Amino acid sequence: MSPLLTLEAATLEVGGQCFGPFSLQVTAGERIAVLGPSGAGKSTLLKLMSGERRPAQGQVLFQQRATADWPLAALSQHRAVLPQGGDVAFGLPTELVIGLGRVARAHDPHWASIVRDAASLAHAGHLLGRRFDTLSGGEQARVQLARIFAQLWDTRQGLVLVDEPLAALDPGLQCELLDSLDHYASTRQHALVAILHDINQALAGFDWLLLIRQGRLVADLPATAQSLPALESLYGVSLSCFTDCHGALVVAPLRPPRGKAPALAQPGEALA
Repeated sequence: MSPLLTLEAATLEVGGQCFGPFSLQVTAGERIAVLGPSGAGKSTLLKLMSGERRPAQGQVLFQQRATADWPLAALSQHRAVLPQGGDVAFGLPTELVIGLGRVARAHDPHWASIVRDAASLAHAGHLLGRRFDTLSGGEQARVQLARIFAQLWDTRQGLVLVDEPLAALDPGLQCELLDSLDHYASTRQHALVAILHDINQALAGFDWLLLIRQGRLVADLPATAQSLPALESLYGVSLSCFTDCHGALVVAPLRPPRGKAPALAQPGEALA
């Protein structure tokens, strides 16, 4: 299968710092988690992959064509991006925010039904009709995710790029939305690339891991137990590993044991 997205020694300069070179391929149907410490360059990599930023060197190809050569309206019908902390300037109704994912289509007879279905998949159906600026952070995140669902709802083998899509959400909703993302992408054979901070979510819901540190791609490896040494090196921690009652891999950082609490002085005594 031809790669959907290709980065060939692509670099980007931001604030005097060089990121890359990044060389990788993404094929339709793949689920890829991007992991790394804060400030490592994960969001910068996503901007290169999406075509938001042009590489200073190298090239980024989407469907064998440089992203810079794609008309934006055409690209948006095949590639959807959920940035970190996306804001809406006005108090729009939530269905219009979700519908913004469809603006590149001149004729869209199924707009209303797609918006409703996308909201339902993002667990945001009960938020339709409300003003976006009255919603909590978690509710806004669900509406923005529904916008991404709506954008490529009737497309196959597209590219979905999401930056920390589960931030500000409680653990139960995180699990539900991970399932929604997986169902959405797998039924349409979309490639899904997600920046995450939770190692367990990456191991449980994704096929491949891209590990980023100090603006460099340091590892590209399967999301299996064999990735643990690379993850320990990436974050500078020791990780314990076990399987849960369903056979899923679970990891946790090993913290050094706490020191003994200092002895308390007895009444009338002074501490040594």
